[in-house]
Amino acid sequence: MSAPKRASLIAASMILMTAAMPACAAPKVTKHVNVTVDARSTNAVKRMAWWHQAKFGMFIHWGLYAVPAGTYDGKQIPSIGEWIMNTGKIPVATYADYAKKFNPTKFDADTWVSIAKAAGMKYIVMTAKHHDGFGMYHSEVDPYNIYDATQFKRDPIAEMAAACKKQGIRFGVYYSQSQDWHHPGGGAFGGHWDTAQDGDYDKYLANIALPQVKELVTRYKPSVVWFDTPVDMTPERAAPFVDIFEQHPDIIVNNRLGGGFAGDTETPEQNIPPTGFPGRDWETCMTINDTWGYKSYDTNFKSTETLLTNLIDIASKGGNYLLNVGPDATGVIPQPEVDRLAEVGKWLKVNGEAVYGTTVSPFRKLPFEGRCISKGSSLYLAVFHWPSGGLTLPYVHTELKRATALAGGQKLTASTAADGTISIEQPAVIDPIATVVKLEFVSKPEVVVPVVYASPGADGAYHLGAADADLHGGVQVEHDPANVGYWTDSNSTVTWNVDVPADGQYTVGVTYACDNGSAGSTYKVGLDDGASVEGKVDGTGSWGDYKTVTLDGKVTLTVGRHLLRVTPTSMPHGAVMNLREVTFTPTTVD
Repeated sequence: MSAPKRASLIAASMILMTAAMPACAAPKVTKHVNVTVDARSTNAVKRMAWWHQAKFGMFIHWGLYAVPAGTYDGKQIPSIGEWIMNTGKIPVATYADYAKKFNPTKFDADTWVSIAKAAGMKYIVMTAKHHDGFGMYHSEVDPYNIYDATQFKRDPIAEMAAACKKQGIRFGVYYSQSQDWHHPGGGAFGGHWDTAQDGDYDKYLANIALPQVKELVTRYKPSVVWFDTPVDMTPERAAPFVDIFEQHPDIIVNNRLGGGFAGDTETPEQNIPPTGFPGRDWETCMTINDTWGYKSYDTNFKSTETLLTNLIDIASKGGNYLLNVGPDATGVIPQPEVDRLAEVGKWLKVNGEAVYGTTVSPFRKLPFEGRCISKGSSLYLAVFHWPSGGLTLPYVHTELKRATALAGGQKLTASTAADGTISIEQPAVIDPIATVVKLEFVSKPEVVVPVVYASPGADGAYHLGAADADLHGGVQVEHDPANVGYWTDSNSTVTWNVDVPADGQYTVGVTYACDNGSAGSTYKVGLDDGASVEGKVDGTGSWGDYKTVTLDGKVTLTVGRHLLRVTPTSMPHGAVMNLREVTFTPTTVD
């Protein structure tokens, strides 16, 4: 996945990343393409049915890079393990020699699948070929693979597919279609560093990538094909791959093929979008430590609490969690990863109904530390820390039948006030990570959240933050501190409701970030009736470097309630900005 940690991904939804993508990516380079709706959308409901139920999957990054394990020429190579060939600029022939040392005799597919199943995972996606070009299956297209190039003489992809089928787990494959640092002509982030890599990119696609994808699809019949880093992919180059999946309508394909192919799933990497992807299926892929491929000295494993709260958070926003493990060169998943997965599985064995088959929460904010997850006529409250003042849930205008603690099945006393606020008794048993309360209603719960109007602060100014904004179009609130990102459609707008106690004039301040390559957009800030001031987005260095500017002119606000809006007026380079805050500061009062 990505090499250096990705900056704020304003364009992740509609902009395909050439280097900031999963298990697979490197420093951020963004290519802007027009995302099209493919003909496969007609089969999407059937294709995605099992995936919507699954919610939790295992990503496996395993390949030749497990042999150097993060060290080359006696030095620890920075960045992620599977990128060592690129980051260390290892010559093609030198890297290929690692195959002579690769003999993972401890690999056991049944054990790996059992680990995933015990963790409560419902599907597995494994690397069939990563950017290093080494096949982890017996390919008849090219001999640079684990069967033909090593003494192992086995086909791990075939064994994993069989083990998954036996244990009732869906199986998918990851394939690096564009970057290939071994085969002549293959793409390479940052360019080639060895003349052995030089060649014709289209011949590489035609002779290696395309036939290997056909081989994987027809031989192993995966439920998922996971592409990555579409360097130099165009609609014309992507079309033959799309044709394959037209013939296999049950295969789920992600959004990283390139060439404008939308795919079935959005793929945020190493982060959880605060508002998910309304209208799109999505899956956060994330490492269990800091690398995708094995590095012997990376022991920064996420805690069980972090893994579980991530899973709960993702489920509450309607997504799936694809959590990565990186086996070593002997074929063993590191024990700390196994231990944490087992602990997650224990929690899911008790509370899994609050995760599997669920959908997005009807609440934007909650009055307690935790998450709400929806399923049919029930709501599940995953409470991270039980509030000292008692657990309440506001704005629910449907009759409550019962409240139950999932752990132990204790029936809880619950009462509903006239305004729709439900008060719930504390269970006898509190889970140290997340206590789940199931609320069952007579029908699908109706949640009516009243409009919140912002008032001026003690300084008389309105401080309108991204977390409080209403979003229109494809924009999303992301990251901490919150910002409005994914702003890749000039028709998307951001609004706030404000309550003005007295007439006055205001100057407008805007706090934003913008990568230098995407600068130049223009926008206006003001009232819905057209009174506004205008601004231009300058480059701030990166999507994570923020600055505050004061726009020329003033806006008059009159007594009453108003809708304040930020509207793009031009977007010459594919993205507007990452917007953190808009401030209205009074200058004079009539």
